[in-house]
Amino acid sequence: MHLTSESIELSELLRRVQSSTRGGVASFLGTVRNHQSGRTVERLEYSAYAPMAEAECARIVAEAESRWDCSVALSHRLGTLTVGEIAVAIAAAADHRDTAFAACRYVIEEVKRRVPIWKREVYADGSEEWVSGSAGSRGSGDVREAEQGVTGELVSRAAGKNES
Repeated sequence: MHLTSESIELSELLRRVQSSTRGGVASFLGTVRNHQSGRTVERLEYSAYAPMAEAECARIVAEAESRWDCSVALSHRLGTLTVGEIAVAIAAAADHRDTAFAACRYVIEEVKRRVPIWKREVYADGSEEWVSGSAGSRGSGDVREAEQGVTGELVSRAAGKNES
């Protein structure tokens, strides 16, 4: 499972990828920061179309492991997170550091680009804004509209109709 509503422990991801044959280990932690575009952030709320998000996370990890000789672990939080909490964590282990860094970078970039996970930023002034993680866009659109758009894109990709 790549999605969780529990706190993420980097040590667990490291345990899953480390071995005596892997000399380079790289990790990435995405944490909730206290600001965005000059506004004070109080919390983030992550939601996802879980079946599709899990499947896409699994594909991304498999792609990295087939592209590089490495082992990768990925975990992404869902639910409400406060400032300082880990939202996403990746660990990649390989024979050498360059490979581990490349695999780790690939996974986070693809997760942000392809996985149907959305976040709602809640600000100190009481306002809020939905952010589409997979499209990287900001806006006040309804999350159901975003789910439909991303779902359609991923279904098209799965059917071999990706036009990007």
